[in-house]
Amino acid sequence: MDVIPAIDILDGRCVRLYQGDYEQSEVYGEDPLAIAQHWYSQGAKVLHVVDLDGARAGKPQNLQIIEAIARSIPIHVQVGGGLRDRNSIMAVLATGVSRVILGTIAVEQPQLVADICAEFPGQILVGIDARDGKVATRGWLNTSEIQATELAQRVTGVGVSGIVYTDIQRDGTLEGANIAALKTMLATVSVPVYASGGISSITDLLELLTLETQGLAGAILGRSLYTGHIHLPEAFRAVGQGRWQNVPTDTAVV
Repeated sequence: MDVIPAIDILDGRCVRLYQGDYEQSEVYGEDPLAIAQHWYSQGAKVLHVVDLDGARAGKPQNLQIIEAIARSIPIHVQVGGGLRDRNSIMAVLATGVSRVILGTIAVEQPQLVADICAEFPGQILVGIDARDGKVATRGWLNTSEIQATELAQRVTGVGVSGIVYTDIQRDGTLEGANIAALKTMLATVSVPVYASGGISSITDLLELLTLETQGLAGAILGRSLYTGHIHLPEAFRAVGQGRWQNVPTDTAVV
């Protein structure tokens, strides 16, 4: 199972939000590139980067930072936030990242997602962010009437490489992952699923590891790393480094 550090960028800084609330952000570093280099030095093989400014604005806002991370650190970088049209997706892919994460357009423009998956096989994930089981869009500011599992079923048929599933009400809370919701998601789809939101301890990671045979491909860690609840080398020793460990960074993973 992959253990993936998250770097959320807001106003050029590395922050963590509480339950997706922009008004409840905590700064953990002024320089996201330095944070990325730190996680690389700790053994990370892939980074999960979210352009929170982009998610709020509807188009990428931190391309220079993203490119600096992707070009200067020889590991995989996957990026989401504000990717709602083809030009934005192309702009982020041009920075040298390995994969992009599409969210809002999976709800609003499903044909575009299918087209992008066909054009960039192995490089497209869909982020499904759920609040009370329903998909939130536009930087988590809106909640749709679509169930997370319904959206998951839709996107798995168009060639996405995986799903990043976030329980918004757990995100940033250190209350543990929503195991029941994850099990439901895993039973719904046949593509790899990455868990995000609330993971707070090695015990949580070991519980997630039991879902690996059901299709759980990784765990994305945010606040727990920044507060020291989880130390990255210890996490790797506990659950391994997953499918990214021996993949060259210039090779797309499918």
